[in-house]
Amino acid sequence: MRFVFNFRAKIKEGISYFMKIAFLTAGGIAPCLSSSIGALIEKYNILAPETELMGYLNGYQGLLLGKSISFPESVKKDYSIFYDFGGSMIGNSRVKLTNVEDCIKRGYVQEGEDPLKVAAEQLKKDQIDILHTIGGDDTNTMAAQLSFYLKENGYDLTVVGLPKTVDNDVFPITQTLGAWTAAEQGAVFFENIANENTTSTRQLIIHEVMGRNCGWLTAKTAFDYRERMKRRSFFPDMLIDEVRWGIDALYIPEMDFDFQSEVERLNKRMDEKDGINIFLSEGAGLDAIVREMESQGEDVPMDAFGHVRLDEINPGQWFAKKFAKGLNAEKVLVQKSGYFARSAKPNQQDLDLIKQSAFFGAEQALKGQSGVAGLDDDADQTLSLIAFERIKGGKPFDYNVSWYHQLLAEIGQK
Repeated sequence: MRFVFNFRAKIKEGISYFMKIAFLTAGGIAPCLSSSIGALIEKYNILAPETELMGYLNGYQGLLLGKSISFPESVKKDYSIFYDFGGSMIGNSRVKLTNVEDCIKRGYVQEGEDPLKVAAEQLKKDQIDILHTIGGDDTNTMAAQLSFYLKENGYDLTVVGLPKTVDNDVFPITQTLGAWTAAEQGAVFFENIANENTTSTRQLIIHEVMGRNCGWLTAKTAFDYRERMKRRSFFPDMLIDEVRWGIDALYIPEMDFDFQSEVERLNKRMDEKDGINIFLSEGAGLDAIVREMESQGEDVPMDAFGHVRLDEINPGQWFAKKFAKGLNAEKVLVQKSGYFARSAKPNQQDLDLIKQSAFFGAEQALKGQSGVAGLDDDADQTLSLIAFERIKGGKPFDYNVSWYHQLLAEIGQK
């Protein structure tokens, strides 16, 4: 099966027919999913306008269950509407195709079935020629497993992924789609939350930001917030002082800190400004929280990928209890910007990268090349088609970058 550029069609068993392209979004949402689909359609309008388009509903769940939607022809004209929406119109889910037990438990496959084979057979049944997976490390790891399975079993299918995650933690991707917007929106979120400093004396506000293993989003959100504050006008004589709205501490998974030393430092700040604002990555101190839960005989909730369910153990509340006592706080407020930030439509910076990546991905897909279209750290951060076997999660934030050290210096944290 080979794509013939001149006819925008394929030849199969002597019969000419147009290609069929499917989209799948998975994992948590980010400010790039709908836009990525829109950008892919925009490019296919030029390269293969007669192509048939469809989407699997709720990610790999829909693929396993055979639930999909055929895109109407009008989508080729109105694709730009997708640029104005966050989330994914075709839905997401967290499904690990190689976790057979979980797939059986959730009713996606039957006993004795291999989810990878079920997914592959569904793609074959639907006569899909190109599958675009849009997601983070877990999504593209699953895409890699599916791609390998298809290749080993003689299925003629091209799989091209786009790297989505607000955490910006995928090897070897320089910048994942949606992360810039999430940081910007997190800053907007805290700009409003920070006004709560006027409601109590000795108040502790913790802004919990997404980032299981990577502190990039927390750091960039804090940086963007500081930049927004620099553009605002304050009125110290009327107690609207920039100091009260400022960040006092920033904690990320990549950097350890001495709790008692921080309590002593922040107590001085609390006495000076009557409030403390902390930006906390949800993964900071996670190992300590898990150890404490296990020592108390508590079950640590896990998802299908073996990740701790952070929303159930509430790292922000754990830190709040520790700091509240040490700082003698009269009021404690823990606010999570995650859903607010990740649900936004992409800002212009992200949309530009989304389009560049999607356009390149579509071009490579039509050449029959599989991989992930993204900026490659190992290729001087150029836009490349990255082999699936090179994709993995857990990329840490490089806290040695100059802007991060500048940020820590400005907030008085060493």
